[in-house]
Formats: sequence, C-alpha cells, structure tokens
Amino acid sequence: MTSRLPLRAAILVVAVFVAVALLVLRPDGDAADPVPAGHGRVVDVVDGDTLRLDIGGEEETVRLLGIDTPEVRHPTRPVECYGAEASDRLAALTPPGAVLRLERDEEARDHYGRLLLYVHATAADGSEIFVNRQMVLEGAAVALAIDPNDAHRDVLADAERQARDAERGLWGACGGPGVPVDPLSDR
Repeated sequence: MTSRLPLRAAILVVAVFVAVALLVLRPDGDAADPVPAGHGRVVDVVDGDTLRLDIGGEEETVRLLGIDTPEVRHPTRPVECYGAEASDRLAALTPPGAVLRLERDEEARDHYGRLLLYVHATAADGSEIFVNRQMVLEGAAVALAIDPNDAHRDVLADAERQARDAERGLWGACGGPGVPVDPLSDR
C-alpha cells in the first residue's frame, strides 16, 4: 500500500503555507489593506478644500466640489481670515490614512488637472460624514456651485445658510468670506 497524506493533512499544509505567505508578504496590514473601488486613502491635506489621495495606487490631487475655503496659499491672493482653521478642520475630518468614499459629478477634472469630487468620511460611530457639507455647516467653507457640477447645490446652500445664521466659523470670526488676514494680528 502506498503511503499518502490524508486529504485533511494536505489541506492543512496548504492553509498554513498560504497564511505564512500572507504574513510575510503583508507585514503591515493597515497600509496594505486594499481600498475598495470608488474610494481613496488620504495622503495629506493641501488646504481647506484640497486633498491628496491615493486612488488605486496613484496619488491624485482632489478639489472638493461645491465648496470654497479661505485662501492660505494662493499665488496672487492674500491669506484670508479663517484659512488656517479651515485647513485644520479638513485635516481633522480626513486624517492621513483615512479611507474616503468618493463621489463624482459631471466634470471629472478642473483646468489644473485636479480631480473634482464630493468626499464622504466615516465617523467614529461608523456613520458617514459628507465632508463637503460638514465643512460648510461648520463655517469652515462657503457653498460654491459651478455648473455643471452642482448635484449637491441645494444641500450645500442650506448648510451655508445655517452656518451664517448661527455665525459659525468664518461667519462669526471674520464677518464672512474673502476677508484678508490683518498682518498685525496674531493669526
């Protein structure tokens, strides 16, 4: 009678081999976790309305659709009141490594080559945060609808009205958008 490994033993050997191979090939589970289609992983925050994301292994600059935040690094405009706070708020909502659900509108890119997207983050309780709306609702951004990318025009306009009425963010600190930072202030 020829000696053979029983089928169970063979399956066990293969399973152990596969498990060891996965551990060796992917020592850092978080960094190697695949990002689902329609999602991107945050690399960093550029300013209050711009992110760098890893999407499918490619780094992309993403401009958040439907919002505008005070300038912090525009080549021809001064730094604006609440710009640093807006950048900080976006960084808190979308920290490096966070996986965001991405939503397109009509036009995919702007004239600078940036992807134009609405982004959704996952809160600590597992609920979804519509980041673009949250930025406007907190007064860290204003609504900015540019045709044809206006799928959330009404939602963002309503969030702006709520922030303005409650004097949240730039509405309370600066009196509204577009106010240059006083060079003599401590901002």
